[in-house]
Amino acid sequence: MYASLRGTRLYFDVDGMGLVPDGDRMQPRPTLVLLHGGPGGDHSSFKTSLNRLTDVAQLVYLDHRGSGRSAAVDAETCTLNENVEDLDALRAYLGLEKISILGSSYGGMVAQGYAIRYPDHVDRLILASTAPSFRFLQEARNLVSERGTPDQIRVCEALWNAEFTSLEQLHEYYRTMGPMYATSFDEEKFEAGWRRGIRNYAQLNSGFGGFLRDFDFTDQLATIVCPTLVLAGALDWICPPSQARSIAERIPEVRLEVFENSAHAIAQDEPEKFMELVRRFLGELSAQAEDDPFTD
Repeated sequence: MYASLRGTRLYFDVDGMGLVPDGDRMQPRPTLVLLHGGPGGDHSSFKTSLNRLTDVAQLVYLDHRGSGRSAAVDAETCTLNENVEDLDALRAYLGLEKISILGSSYGGMVAQGYAIRYPDHVDRLILASTAPSFRFLQEARNLVSERGTPDQIRVCEALWNAEFTSLEQLHEYYRTMGPMYATSFDEEKFEAGWRRGIRNYAQLNSGFGGFLRDFDFTDQLATIVCPTLVLAGALDWICPPSQARSIAERIPEVRLEVFENSAHAIAQDEPEKFMELVRRFLGELSAQAEDDPFTD
């Protein structure tokens, strides 16, 4: 499906019921918008990892402007600010007063920006494998230097310098870095996922060569008023767990979970734990309990 919004055409898809038959009533489920990573990634990997969440939420998959199956635009216009504004435009287009958001990696940065700017429109916030500011870049560079193989250090130079020139080069980067992105990395599954997805290396260059070098939500995180779940992989190199702790220290109503056996791809590395935590968190949205929702 497509929505023509803010001068572009955004691709989105919907999975699951918003109203569920329950005896003689229709019970609402939260609408969970899934925000993918990148910049320049797409929503496709969510459909093999998070699609089971339809038992607790109606899922909305979104490709950011210029990404995936959304209309092609100048990569320089695909900024963090534009992604935040596009999300609110889609919320209004769908006629939703409030949404829940799960943002992974770069999508988590968009999700933070949205919850800060539009607090009245967010029910629940899930931030997975993400960071609150440009400071993640230097830490990630240090970790690659410490842990990476010579090939991994080499391919990362294109990321740090924003110098990808082809999809073939981008493919080599992700294949080489795969074991650092996921402790469960499987080359055959990676290749299948690569063929399903649509990547935009110009957007990745624009982000890592531009706005990701100076964005900073740190001092504004305290204004996020909705319940928030922060998820991090202990072995994550690109958005290290220290970044998740920085987020969790500042949001008032927050729960932090660190996955000890996961890298960046926590939904892939520890899928059952990931799904259990997210399901429980979303289920609390409609529960009428007097107890603290973060108390086990």
